[in-house]
Amino acid sequence: MTYQPDNGPSRDLNSEHHPQDDAHTMRNHAGEAITDSRNWPGYILIAAGIAVLGLTLVAAGYGFEGWALIGGIACVLCLVLGTGLVLLERRRVKALEGKDLTDQEGH
Repeated sequence: MTYQPDNGPSRDLNSEHHPQDDAHTMRNHAGEAITDSRNWPGYILIAAGIAVLGLTLVAAGYGFEGWALIGGIACVLCLVLGTGLVLLERRRVKALEGKDLTDQEGH
């Protein structure tokens, strides 16, 4: 069985309410991170948390205890908030499909 995407003008791809990229893949959520821009703030916060982690380790290595403490708190906040935003958006997408966040269905 060969998959043939329908890329014609009659295809209605509303990425705001239906973030699946059906036109380019057979998988349910492939490309979701790109097509669903509501995930981006979470990804940016996670990236910032990783960058702050590096800065915190450098500050701790040079003996700047105050900056290391501030950086550690900022790192934890960025990572927790970013992960929370990504999980909330993932739960919203799964709810649109009538599924729970913990439903296992493969990729």
